[in-house]
Amino acid sequence: MKKICFQLAVLLLMGLLVQACAGREAKVYPAAIGPQKRQLMKMGHTIQAGAFARVENAARLTEKLKGQGLPATYFRAADGLFKVRFGNFATKDSARLRAQSLQQAGVIEEYYIVLPEDSAAAKRAQYGTDYLRESLVKTARDFIGVPYLWGGVSADTGFDCSGLTMTVYQLNGLDLPRHSRTQYDAGDSITQQELRKGDLIFFDTRGQGRVSHVGIYIGNGRFIHAPSRGKKIRIDALSSDYYARRFVGAKTYL
Repeated sequence: MKKICFQLAVLLLMGLLVQACAGREAKVYPAAIGPQKRQLMKMGHTIQAGAFARVENAARLTEKLKGQGLPATYFRAADGLFKVRFGNFATKDSARLRAQSLQQAGVIEEYYIVLPEDSAAAKRAQYGTDYLRESLVKTARDFIGVPYLWGGVSADTGFDCSGLTMTVYQLNGLDLPRHSRTQYDAGDSITQQELRKGDLIFFDTRGQGRVSHVGIYIGNGRFIHAPSRGKKIRIDALSSDYYARRFVGAKTYL
């Protein structure tokens, strides 16, 4: 009798161990699938102001707004004029109140609130990722030929490479970090063969073993970037000797 009870106890214990192991396996299994893809935060409500024929004037307003503690970028709109967008507000009312205070202080004149639902990123759910990728490329193309003017009003202070990619993404509703190294860290690594329109490509142009330059891929082995001070934003080939030797990696955010 004691022997039978002992055998039953052993069987019961084994059953409990099997259930426990099965439970542990069920809990860890999803992690074995791999890390979830990182996603950029979406932009909130932004303010748009200014309509300038000269890019220097848009850069000057950008600097003035930065002096007010507001993240600001300028861009060439479809009508050919240079305009400025700034801020990242949770609500339309908070954006409007800030714009009104700046207007009363004489910092800006006319303005309007850009709604987050109007961005290409917001329309991705309806039109698909390819729509967003094409929109990123179109925005980048609008900068071609624009002088190297970012963070200042002369070619010496310049529209740098990461300022361009940040602006392209933000204008499409995605809050890409400001600097090339943080942009590199924020994306998911892909190979050159996996590159698609709108992805970013990174280079070590200073020979220091780290990211120092970035461009936006537009397909067919080409990318748009702000090459250096005193030059205009342009298209280059990833296969060119200079960039092929300095290529660090590619990242996707979509």
